[in-house]
Amino acid sequence: MEKSALHDWDQESPEAKARWFQSLSMEERMDLLCEFTDLALAINPDLQERKRAQPVPGRIQVIKAP
Repeated sequence: MEKSALHDWDQESPEAKARWFQSLSMEERMDLLCEFTDLALAINPDLQERKRAQPVPGRIQVIKAP
């Protein structure tokens, strides 16, 4: 038996990705979170040492409620 994956550009839309993510169980979502965290830490181990995020000028602006 041959296994194959079908893939087209419709599956790349943000809506399709959201539907896929919503189809996962909570355990699967948490596993993905752990994998993404491990990947980020493997790329930049200093992330773990940062206590507070600082805004980057010209990027996303953080708005605080009064």
